[in-house]
Amino acid sequence: MLMQIAQQILFVLLFILAVVFFSKKIKQIRRNINLGRDEVINDHPDQRWRNVLLLALGQKKMFRNPLVGVLHFFVYAGFIIINIEVLEIILDGVLGTHRLFAGLLGGFYTFLINAFELLALAVLTFCAVFLIRRNVLKIRRFLSKDLNGWPRSDANYILITEIVLMALFLTMNASDTLLQSRGATHFTGNFIVSQHLQPLISGLSDGALELLERACWWLHIIGILAFLNYLPYSKHLHILLAFPNAYYARLTPMGAMENMPSVQNEVLYAMQPELAPADAAPPARFGAKDITDLSWKNLLDAYSCTECGRCSAACPANSTGKLLSPRKIMMDTRDRAEEIGKSINQHKEWKEDGKSLLHDYISVEALRACTTCNACVQECPVSINPLDIILQLRRYLVMEESNAPQEWNNMFSNVENNFAPWKFSPDDRDAWAQTM
Repeated sequence: MLMQIAQQILFVLLFILAVVFFSKKIKQIRRNINLGRDEVINDHPDQRWRNVLLLALGQKKMFRNPLVGVLHFFVYAGFIIINIEVLEIILDGVLGTHRLFAGLLGGFYTFLINAFELLALAVLTFCAVFLIRRNVLKIRRFLSKDLNGWPRSDANYILITEIVLMALFLTMNASDTLLQSRGATHFTGNFIVSQHLQPLISGLSDGALELLERACWWLHIIGILAFLNYLPYSKHLHILLAFPNAYYARLTPMGAMENMPSVQNEVLYAMQPELAPADAAPPARFGAKDITDLSWKNLLDAYSCTECGRCSAACPANSTGKLLSPRKIMMDTRDRAEEIGKSINQHKEWKEDGKSLLHDYISVEALRACTTCNACVQECPVSINPLDIILQLRRYLVMEESNAPQEWNNMFSNVENNFAPWKFSPDDRDAWAQTM
């Protein structure tokens, strides 16, 4: 009895600690995202909820490659659905019961566990396939130097963790049902997948089986709580952030660039001075130099990045060997936000460190390579927009630092004087037709 109470107390303490640490990190991430400037995004809520259902939940863009789309959907949906079973584990841990819902649900309980086991087998199998794709087949977008170091290991750690968690779940069920067949007081019947593992452990004594079942139970729930707290440090944070990111995605056509109201107003006031308000003041900054100049949506994009590399694989500049990688743009933005967040944690406020997103993290060469084709935006499965960050950084380069290639400056001059990129007078623009 005392041992049972001690286990319940230990479980409650572990659960509370896991939730506290997870909540603390999520609050820090929310604070980091809010370091960005304000942006109002609340139009067309019906279309936004549709994006959540199709893009985040239904993973619509993943199905452009049907095989990978199906595998990813089963891994994602299977892992989420299986973890409904965690509710029973938590209640068993708190109350000191065993399979609390078995008696309440009767035959439906066996149906649910059978469904969970089939999904667990699918998750285990497909995670192994993804490991092979990354480490044996070595698909090009997974070999990029963008992923050198921690990012490359991160994906493998998550896939291995999911395989281990599913194996623990099936082994726990196999040992429990084998104990039941030997005269345990409760009885659920064998389950569809785990029953095939019973021959592997049938030689164990009742005591050893009970120890195996309890070990798998504890390791399974500890693994899930550890995964919960690993999530905010991993690219797999997109499991949570894909939903708000899909909701707040831009709904305007991808080819429509967002003009700067401050610049539009400057032109308007120059042409019609009488419209200028008496207290009109120039904008504090054109474009973006650091993450505090970006909007909160840009930073939400960065934290939502799955690092899958579909954006960089589709990027024509990246494909021709140029330095630009939309995936690295998002990773660098997130890394800079994390760096500033750590400084705030240490000093209780943000203190300038002499660094900035532009130059220290993202190079001028990479920014200039972008053709603004929107291929990265089109390909992203979770509605991230790397191009918006690139444009804002380039605006700062051109408008604040006067840092542009001579070819760009010639084009700017032609647009200003001739209303077109070419060095022809507007009056002569149709002269070519007279020679036909």
